Parts: sequence; C-alpha cells; structure tokens
Amino acid sequence: MPETKRAVVLLSGGLDSATTLAIAKSEGYECYALSFDYGQRHRFELEAATKVAQANRVEDHITIDIDLRKFGGSALTADIDVPKDRDEETMSAGIPVTYVPARNTVFLSLALGWAEALGAFDLFIGVNAVDYSGYPDCRPEFIEQFTKLANLATKAGVDNSGKFEVHTPLIHLTKAEIINKGISLGVDYGLTHSCYDPSSEGVSCGHCDSCQLRQKGFQEAGSVDPIAYQS
Repeated sequence: MPETKRAVVLLSGGLDSATTLAIAKSEGYECYALSFDYGQRHRFELEAATKVAQANRVEDHITIDIDLRKFGGSALTADIDVPKDRDEETMSAGIPVTYVPARNTVFLSLALGWAEALGAFDLFIGVNAVDYSGYPDCRPEFIEQFTKLANLATKAGVDNSGKFEVHTPLIHLTKAEIINKGISLGVDYGLTHSCYDPSSEGVSCGHCDSCQLRQKGFQEAGSVDPIAYQS
C-alpha cells in the first residue's frame, strides 16, 4: 500500500485557490482545506470556499477567525476605498492598497501548525507572481524563505522526521493559464468568488483589480466567466 500523502491547502474561495486545491487532489494528496475569516470586506469568499471544499470532498475544512481589522492598513480590512477601473500599467506599479500586511505569512504560519499536527509535510497556496498582483508575499523569494523557516521552527524539522514543502503550482502562470488548467481538472468556477468590493448580495463589482484580472483571464483563455457581475 502506498503511503498516504496529506496536504494542507489554503482555500480563500477565489479562482486561484480553487485551482490549487484541484491540482493538489490530482497529485494524489488527501486535502485539508484552511480558510480565514479575517474581517475582509469581501466575506462572500468564505461561502465560496465552503462550496469549493464540499465539491472537492476534502478530508476536512476549517475556517479560522482572525480579526485583522484591528490592524487595518488595507482596503480589504479598513475604511479605504478599493481601487476601480485601473489600467494594467497602473496595476503593475507598486504595491496595491488591497495588500493586507503580512497576510500570507500569518496564513502560512497557521497552515504550518495544522500540518504539523496532522503529520503532513505539504502545504499548497495559490500565490501568483504574474498578471500584476504586486503583492510582496506572492513572490517566489518569500515562499523560499518561509519554507526555510518551516523547517527550522518545527519539531519535525529539528529531529529530521520530515521536511516541509510549500507548493505554489500557479506562481509562474498567467490567469488564462490558471483557468485552462482548472478547466482541464474539472474546476467549477461558478462556485468561486474573486471580487474585492461586492454588493451586499455578493454580486461582483466588475471593476476592482481582482475582477478585471479575472475577466481578462477568461477572455484570454477563450472561456466564459460563469459568475454574475453588477455591470
């Protein structure tokens, strides 16, 4: 009998994390999905995460509450306007105001804790360094350094009983490539939510950076985005 491979997969409910979960499952991992209610203004993504987790029949799905609104510093966690209708050049210039301070460091640290408790050594995160994301914690350099930390700060790392690896299968893909990969794996993108500033009913705005990149990705992939938009 082959040894069971367990993985903790960060699942926001967005397009990228849904694709990452599908990739992990296709590689034979037993998947444990981890989501965060961190006070984000687009909390509808958590409903999407639940639907995606159920559709993929994960082993377990946990949502952890962390109120990052107490820190603020981001358009997603403070009373700061979400940028709309920005062109590609503007999106690619500097770090956007939708960056949440140290978010992926916090999320990966908690994923590492759950992985250690499960006896799992694989973490999956849907970070992407292409298509103008601009986030410092989505870069390969960050993932490399966090992996080093994971193997220094854990019992398994110290007694050499296991080696942690952070998988970033989307990091060098364009949004169109991500979508085509997901479609090939049967991802239902109608379950996902990407908008940073949805309506009170959860309908995507169609104008924030995330919506624009999503729509551009589907167009370039030659596919139709299955979700609704306000306009």
